[in-house]
Amino acid sequence: MTDFNRSVLPVAVRSNGATPNPWWANAVVYQIYPRSFQDTNGDGIGDLKGITSRLDYLADLGVDVLWLSPVYRSPQDDNGYDISDYQDIDPLFGTLEDMDELLAEAHRRGLKIVMDLVVNHTSDEHAWFQASRDKDDPHADWYWWRPARPGHEPGTPGAEPNRWGSYFGGSAWQYDPKRGEYYLHQFSRKQPDLNWENPEVRKAVYRMMNWWMDRGIDGFRMDVITLISKHLDSHGRLPGEVDSELSEGEIGEEGYTDASPFCSDGPRLDEFLAEMRREVFEGREGYMNVGEAPGITPERNEFITDPAHKELDMLFLFDHVGVDQEGSKWNTVPFEVRNLRARLADQQEAVRNAGWASLFFCNHDQPRVVSRWGDDSDRESRELSAKAFGMLLHMHRGTPYIYEGEELGMTNAHFTKLDQYRDLEAINAYRQRVEEARCQSPESMMAALALIGRDNSRTPMQWDASRYAGFTAADAATEPWIGVNPNHVEINAAEEFDDPDSVYGFYKKLIAMRHGNATVATGEWNLVAADSEQVYSFTRTGGDDTILVMVNLTGRTARVPAEVARLLGNGVSESQVLLSTYDAVHGVKSIARGELARWEGVVIQL
Repeated sequence: MTDFNRSVLPVAVRSNGATPNPWWANAVVYQIYPRSFQDTNGDGIGDLKGITSRLDYLADLGVDVLWLSPVYRSPQDDNGYDISDYQDIDPLFGTLEDMDELLAEAHRRGLKIVMDLVVNHTSDEHAWFQASRDKDDPHADWYWWRPARPGHEPGTPGAEPNRWGSYFGGSAWQYDPKRGEYYLHQFSRKQPDLNWENPEVRKAVYRMMNWWMDRGIDGFRMDVITLISKHLDSHGRLPGEVDSELSEGEIGEEGYTDASPFCSDGPRLDEFLAEMRREVFEGREGYMNVGEAPGITPERNEFITDPAHKELDMLFLFDHVGVDQEGSKWNTVPFEVRNLRARLADQQEAVRNAGWASLFFCNHDQPRVVSRWGDDSDRESRELSAKAFGMLLHMHRGTPYIYEGEELGMTNAHFTKLDQYRDLEAINAYRQRVEEARCQSPESMMAALALIGRDNSRTPMQWDASRYAGFTAADAATEPWIGVNPNHVEINAAEEFDDPDSVYGFYKKLIAMRHGNATVATGEWNLVAADSEQVYSFTRTGGDDTILVMVNLTGRTARVPAEVARLLGNGVSESQVLLSTYDAVHGVKSIARGELARWEGVVIQL
């Protein structure tokens, strides 16, 4: 379903508090990881022409927006999230002309294109950074440069400006001999943080964003945008710097302090986002902007996405994807339904009156939900649990995001050796935690990587059962940049495309419901049976219309909660079952018995 035949929400229906309702209030976004989507030139890396070649597939699925992970020119230290030229396409992916063709062909099909934007940091090979290495250059203050600690030889351990650790392991400071100072990098050492305190930095970013908008893109997904404002003391010093008025906190198990409390949701974030809105988006129509939001609470999400505050349309929150982690990301704990429900309920309640929610379980930084919280041990369990989590997500209030292959029920990679991984975060984390800090055993670290490592979502898209899953030609001279999941022989688009009972067929139904049913798109959300250990249930209400959603998120039979049973009264008929992870007949019989089968989800018209 494309833009021109998607239902327009009536003004009487309230979405995020905006009048009229924004076009994206009943849209569905599909994320493409370009290097893993479709390779057309046989080099083992996906490209823009590959995306263009698959637009009919995406139009058939029914999505409205395509979000592309970065395709800008980049050294590819962090798979393109280290940008060296914002206004060019990396040759790995094609050319600017290929990008123009993709835009034109997508728009012809009623599909919008949103580009990933990384402006918390650049590559260290960006011209801005290279210029900043000269203290006399106009760009000298475009990054966070600091001298070594007094009494220490620059470049030696302990000479760093403070003891912050990087998200990717090691110190968050890198010494540059040319400048004779350290620069801050919250991620890779090749990803120096931009200094948003400098107004010239912001002007340059806005000029670049306007250049892309004028070229015809439909908005941005902004990587870690909530990290752009840092906490400083009254003299402009960072926490932990010599004579700083702000403490940087305690040293953790990896030997560093945590920068996130001082770099997330900083004191000028609202100012910067409102300025960006004025300088780039005011006066434009039909766009969408969404920010990746580490460190943002549901309450702050309401403020930032409230249209009255003119900041961002949506944010990606992370509290719900941390429910199986404790302390470190790599310390995993068993999944519990009640924990996921509590986090999602907080997000839904926070935007009850204003603002908007982004709905996601999977993306390029998260593993496959069917392997993480579902059951991929056999075909039936995989398909049922994939449908269960799909139903749960898409029946919430907000804008759903589908990550490439999620609509097929693609699974984790199931890598068993470190040399199978390509992700900088995973490789660095293993070295930091196992070999250097020795705070985690090799066995538990490998188990954690297999469960939640980012490469689990980055294996090639599974188009068919051929040698390389149709991602690249079966006789290509170059193998894909990362291993193809062997289960592509059973799990692939060709197998599922014409099967209405497949995971793909199920996702088409979910998308169609959001497009055609205003209650699903924007209706009030209310939790039911908050204490159930297995069943997640809620209602969606719009005017006199009420829909009940209940999903058993476990692999064993569950009792229908008493609160839900009371809403159902004397049972339901097949005509009331709008969608089921099994079928309508199965759902009616289950409800009559007062139980849900394993991974059974039902959407019921009350």
